[in-house]
Amino acid sequence: MDEHTLRSLVDTIARQVTAAPRDITLEQARALSEQVRQKAAQMGVNAVVAVSNRAARPVLVECMDDSYIASYDVALQKAFTVVSLKMSTSQLKPLAQPGGSLYGIQFTNEGHIVIFGGGEPLCDAAGNIVGGLGVSGGSEEQDTALAAYGKQLFEKGGIQ
Repeated sequence: MDEHTLRSLVDTIARQVTAAPRDITLEQARALSEQVRQKAAQMGVNAVVAVSNRAARPVLVECMDDSYIASYDVALQKAFTVVSLKMSTSQLKPLAQPGGSLYGIQFTNEGHIVIFGGGEPLCDAAGNIVGGLGVSGGSEEQDTALAAYGKQLFEKGGIQ
């Protein structure tokens, strides 16, 4: 192999490594949670905010004062669901209803799949999933709005 070919190969590999998807960082998760919790407070919702990495493992879970105990697990599983299935829990909901193509999916994965709104996958600028956001504590509509708000902030660069 000549020197030019070798350099070209090394450059190609270096570009691929630096362009590879990365996990959401703890600092990004903290900043995202802070923004979502502020919005939840404005809405009068005592939410639990969970952020997972791209492997669906928890990075952060924060519970607002007086949030529901049950919301902890629900938020965490929403963050798991969106990464493991690569779609929002709102998108999953109609697919998991009787007659839907994914009917019964909530009984798989040891019951960790959530089939109602409040979870959003988080993507980098290239569209790669880097984490998941799960919000629980309000109505399904409130949780869905809060998760969508967090996703929008993250993907528009509002979370550094």
